[in-house]
Amino acid sequence: MLMKIGNIELKNNVYMAPMAGVTDLPFRTLVHEMGAGLTVTEMVSAKAILYKNKNTEELMTRGGDGSPVAVQLFGSDPEIMSDIAHQIEDRFDIIDVNMGCPVGKIVNNHEGSDLMNHPDLAYEILSQMVEKCHTPITVKFRKGFMKEDDTAVEFAKMAESAGVSAVTVHGRTRSQMYAGKADWDVIRRVKEAVKIPVFGNGDVFEPEDAKRMLDETGCDGVAIARGAQGNPWLIKRTVHLLETGELLPKPEIKEIIEMIHRHAELMREIKGEFTTIREMRKHISWYTEGQPNSAKLRAEVNTAESIEKLYELVDKLQFNV
Repeated sequence: MLMKIGNIELKNNVYMAPMAGVTDLPFRTLVHEMGAGLTVTEMVSAKAILYKNKNTEELMTRGGDGSPVAVQLFGSDPEIMSDIAHQIEDRFDIIDVNMGCPVGKIVNNHEGSDLMNHPDLAYEILSQMVEKCHTPITVKFRKGFMKEDDTAVEFAKMAESAGVSAVTVHGRTRSQMYAGKADWDVIRRVKEAVKIPVFGNGDVFEPEDAKRMLDETGCDGVAIARGAQGNPWLIKRTVHLLETGELLPKPEIKEIIEMIHRHAELMREIKGEFTTIREMRKHISWYTEGQPNSAKLRAEVNTAESIEKLYELVDKLQFNV
């Protein structure tokens, strides 16, 4: 299903939401290959770009095959956010603003989901970014901040009035973090309240979840996050279900092993062997969850000191040893 965010056309309405430590260039490459309509970088600090932090440039490596890529910025200073957005906008198709991150060090710095407590400041950030940039500006936020909060509808209206091109709503409050069940009804109410595209986020772990979210909320698209950890096939299977009504089978162990190899090789090309060995440990844990002897494998992988040893351990999975 083709859709547009501002002047950017997406080939479908399923996108890979940003996740710190997950949606780096190697993972985004895999997800592009699985057919995601849009991918988003890990969140990037506008101040870090301003002060030329040495690690930030790697986060903003676009890569890809020409498919739409968004960069997600976070910060709380309207001038810095808008200036940095303007500075980097030619490198990306869309600039997304993080107003939903629940992590303490972000919130305590009055960034991320804390901005839901300060809608006037949030408006200044978004409106100044829209004014300075020709690239579409989008924003991702939550149901609210405290457990009892339900402020997403008003926040979405504010964002629309600031000129953003789309919103993504995570159906949990900041105090819930990632616990409990996501409230999809708030996504429905946001969709009914604004005219810009609305993406729903939260508890999409199977293709059928995405279809049900679209059916129940009327939202325009689905942002998949934790469900794709160790499972990039979720993107492909979701797009296929929504486009054809057919549910593709889950990957077999041979496909999982091949994907781990490909993921590690992509990472080694970019980050080198030392970093790849350490970062692939969590990915292998996700890829192999539920497989026979996976707990034993995770323990062994955590002590591996070479890519070849990682492959040797992972390859044993197909023999259940």
